[in-house]
Amino acid sequence: MDIEKLIKTAEEMRNLSYVPYSHYAVGAALLCEDGEIVKGCNIENASYGPTMCAERTAFFKAVSEGKRKFTAIAVTGGMQGEKCEKAPPCGVCRQVMREFCDPKEFRVIISASTEDYDVYTLEELLPQSFGPENLS
Repeated sequence: MDIEKLIKTAEEMRNLSYVPYSHYAVGAALLCEDGEIVKGCNIENASYGPTMCAERTAFFKAVSEGKRKFTAIAVTGGMQGEKCEKAPPCGVCRQVMREFCDPKEFRVIISASTEDYDVYTLEELLPQSFGPENLS
């Protein structure tokens, strides 16, 4: 896994965010099991409810293209025009990750830069989670 490439891709996507209300831009780079990187950015809406996080944008794009196996995601965020900061995924995004990823294996890279980042398993970020196997 090329962590630096994932972080740089997330940083590029952060620049494409549509955030006229919060001005908090987030970018994500989702690594599929086959090596493809699916990109996402956050997209806000005036009524707030339909706003979409960068992580979910990447996951939903990937799933809509037939991808179902994922290795890692890099996420970075921060106020528009300012330096990137570590932006942990929200609870809803963590639950979406849980739908498609093995919590013990999937890696979440939370980065401020290619030199300043933390790597967690999904299980560390979403302990005692509820997933598809709970409905079997």
